[in-house]
Amino acid sequence: MTNKTNPKSQNKTDFVLPNLETNRLILRKITLRDARDIFDYAKDPSVSRYTLWYPHKSLSDTRQYIGFVKKNYRLRMPENWGIVYKADNRLIGTIGLFNLDPANKKAEIHYALSNKYSGRGIMSEAVSKVIQFGFNKLHLNRIEARCMLMNMASERVMQKCGMQYEGIMRKGLFSKGKFVDLKMYAILKNNS
Repeated sequence: MTNKTNPKSQNKTDFVLPNLETNRLILRKITLRDARDIFDYAKDPSVSRYTLWYPHKSLSDTRQYIGFVKKNYRLRMPENWGIVYKADNRLIGTIGLFNLDPANKKAEIHYALSNKYSGRGIMSEAVSKVIQFGFNKLHLNRIEARCMLMNMASERVMQKCGMQYEGIMRKGLFSKGKFVDLKMYAILKNNS
């Protein structure tokens, strides 16, 4: 629910991030204990290649990121879950619902995954669980996802999760000093 009383809090919500679980994954809040696991994949330039963030250069960068995330948790703002792979109990990526729009019952899903765990269907499993949460617990009607044109892995995840291609947003995002085109996908509650 958006806080309408304070114009500076237009993005404030009553969003509480619950733990979610699948066969192989636990989606949970990120803590400072996760810094080494996050740094392990966030330092890899290929992971951040199609994102708004740059590779982490040190654990200090990772701790700063975690501080930002924890602040949003405290403010009950939409924020990332950490994706924990049960087989080795490591945090291997993040996933979140952002740009929550209660009036129009929609949100946008964002995600990132360690390259060491790619190609195993892990992100599709996490995305499917978050879509289910968005429809069943947040009562959303539409969940969107976008990816840069060359990000074929992300596009495959969207397709595997039942999202429909809706077109190209020309110069839809300013990322790392330039405008980039984005592919837009979405899934509706009645076709999930």
